[in-house]
Amino acid sequence: MPVVAEYADRAEIEVVDGSFGEALAIAQSRIKHNEVDVFVSAGSNASILRTGLESPVATIQLSGFDLFQALIRARRIAPRVGVVMYGHTIPELEEVKELLNIEIRQHAYRTPDDARQRFDALRREGYEVIVGSSLVVDFAQQAGLHGLLAYSLDSVRKGFDDALELARVARLEASRYEQLHSVLHNLQEAVVAVDAHERIITANPGMQQVLAGPGIPLQGQTLSELAPELSLRTTLKSGQIERAVAIRFAQRDWVAHRTPMVEQGDIVGAALTLYDAGTIQAADTSLRMLQRRQQHVARHTFESLIGASALMEQAKSSARRFAPTDLNVLITGESGTGKEMFAQAMHNASARAGRPFVAVNCASFPETLLESELFGYEEGAFTGARRGGKRGLLEAAHTGTLFLDEIGDMPLPLQTRLLRVLQEREIMRLGATAPIPISVRVIAATHHPLAELIAAQSFRQDLYYRLNTLRLNLPPLRARPEDIASLVIPLITQCLNRLGGAWSAKEVDHAIASFMPRLRAYPWPGNVRELENMAERIAVFLLPHASHDMDQILWDPLRHDCDELFSAPLDSRPPEDATRPLSERIDEAMRASGGKPGLAAQQLGISRSTLWRWLQASSRGNPAD
Repeated sequence: MPVVAEYADRAEIEVVDGSFGEALAIAQSRIKHNEVDVFVSAGSNASILRTGLESPVATIQLSGFDLFQALIRARRIAPRVGVVMYGHTIPELEEVKELLNIEIRQHAYRTPDDARQRFDALRREGYEVIVGSSLVVDFAQQAGLHGLLAYSLDSVRKGFDDALELARVARLEASRYEQLHSVLHNLQEAVVAVDAHERIITANPGMQQVLAGPGIPLQGQTLSELAPELSLRTTLKSGQIERAVAIRFAQRDWVAHRTPMVEQGDIVGAALTLYDAGTIQAADTSLRMLQRRQQHVARHTFESLIGASALMEQAKSSARRFAPTDLNVLITGESGTGKEMFAQAMHNASARAGRPFVAVNCASFPETLLESELFGYEEGAFTGARRGGKRGLLEAAHTGTLFLDEIGDMPLPLQTRLLRVLQEREIMRLGATAPIPISVRVIAATHHPLAELIAAQSFRQDLYYRLNTLRLNLPPLRARPEDIASLVIPLITQCLNRLGGAWSAKEVDHAIASFMPRLRAYPWPGNVRELENMAERIAVFLLPHASHDMDQILWDPLRHDCDELFSAPLDSRPPEDATRPLSERIDEAMRASGGKPGLAAQQLGISRSTLWRWLQASSRGNPAD
């Protein structure tokens, strides 16, 4: 064929003689041995190849001009011309025959036998020239008649041009497929893709291992028949994406994503991705810790709890025993006694240290908001719900500790929901239909007398017993006045330094020594929180004074800022001579305690660590005062 030679420098072209089933078998053999990129054919062969092959097929199109030229050539041979074409006859030829002054008899065929019968009928009727497909031309030549191919060389050239473009596009798609194939085979997740009939197109090694094991071919098998649990039929039918669906398959827990594949608006296939649930749970823990690390971190430890009084030491001793048990704890005590600090210390001394510590003040939210904050909600659960939903604080505390402050102010309906969480160890988001398992330790705190609330039916008795597994009572500040110095001195010092002062803790201790009796005499109804505020006022009062003038400080002007301290009656006993050097007071306390630092520090109203630092300074020759 002359056209083939024209394309010799652009493509390797093989001319194959065959028709219908024979042509299809030849084509399939070429594909099997990877010997072809694209096929070029016309008429019946083109139709059969397009139906029976997945490889691209370029069709040589028959134009009206092609047929007109073929009829002109046929008229030169004989006035009567038979036309036999695949598929259907051409009505327009009835008009052309008068123009060409030619007699035309048309037939259409669907099968080779049909084509033979049409040809034989024309031959018997005396037609000597036959125009048609290559199959009909072969019949004519075998019978000694004139056979003219209906297709022009230009149409053949157009077919080859289309084939070259199809081959180029096919190679690009093959390259992209190879890249995708490479990506899929390097994914840790198990991935399978199917066509529109749910036949497996490809599966990466992870999915190969899950479905059948290595070496067993999966391509072409129907996924639903192979593994009904992994079916993609619904996805192919609905075109809807399914994400984060938990399934059980092959004795393992998975999280499945189902995604339709759409081309030009038509669903041409679907993909399934399986994520190992254990890996997701580990990643979930890491993400929870990463996302909440700044917001939900316990900063305090037992070492940072200030106070060496007998009551404080007793509270710390109990808390240290409670910390590693992972049991629920109820902390009672007045507001401002450090309940959250103790909760953080217990968390940091437990096996949950380093995991989230989530604190919730139950009195600071209205009921509806507290419920959504604690339990979270699904998208669309209520008007204004955030898109995608929101994880609640109970979920945020997963694997860690949940501190419920002011538990006595929690509304009764939420008490019921919290009780279920403590019993079942699972939560239900607002608007959700399935519970979420969680692992949290609950530490609750209250300044309310819960027994009275139970009697008034405003607190659930069963929740009280569930929370009151271990009980820690924190003493008020007025019950441990010996701790006031160790608390207030660092508070004043820190505030002075923030305000630009250059005072040391020892200088602050010396400066407020004469004022300390008033601090110890005050009942501190607001406890340490009130002491913090008072320390700020005292720091502002001390700021204009130079640290070397600490012995000349007159405290009476502070009366206008801290009148409550001056209104409290002082101890009837003679006040301590605060003007004596600190070293003398330390020596006296050590003698009175028989050399026991703990008792000496308690008598001085300072912590043991502060006493130890001052003793070290004295031993180096630096005056403690």
